[in-house]
Amino acid sequence: MEGRNVGTPMNGSTAPAGAKELLENMLGHLGFAFTLEEEKRGDDVVLHVRMQNPSRLIGREGETIDDLQFLLNRMLVRGEEPAQRVIVDVENYRLEQQSALLDEVKEMVERVRSAGETVDLPPMNAYERRIIHQAFRDDPQVETVSPEGPSRLKRIRVRPRRPAKS
Repeated sequence: MEGRNVGTPMNGSTAPAGAKELLENMLGHLGFAFTLEEEKRGDDVVLHVRMQNPSRLIGREGETIDDLQFLLNRMLVRGEEPAQRVIVDVENYRLEQQSALLDEVKEMVERVRSAGETVDLPPMNAYERRIIHQAFRDDPQVETVSPEGPSRLKRIRVRPRRPAKS
């Protein structure tokens, strides 16, 4: 085990009730030594985990942090009422990945703009899909569409925006 939970409380919490404490407990039981910082980002709350050796918590290609975030958000849902989304970031991994993801997708979107063809992006989790949808929601030339279904990994389709019907 790496150490004991050394999460630090923050005043004026904006996270959904119990989110920070739940994450502290989860990471503490897993034996990580860490501190937590909270940030409001748009409609979301980001819980930043600061720790030594972050790769253990991030996992291969972010799989562990994705699973932890998914589990935390599922545990926060109370009945039919949707909880505010909580993003778990470890040593700014999410921020760096978001930037790289947007750079990669922008190239594909340029292909849609210039050639007018539809492009299917690689499979993405809900967090990544949300980033893409938000980035291009006001784009007058392209639209992004996710398929319906229960799968956690889905491909976004980027296509030329259809003219509004009058």
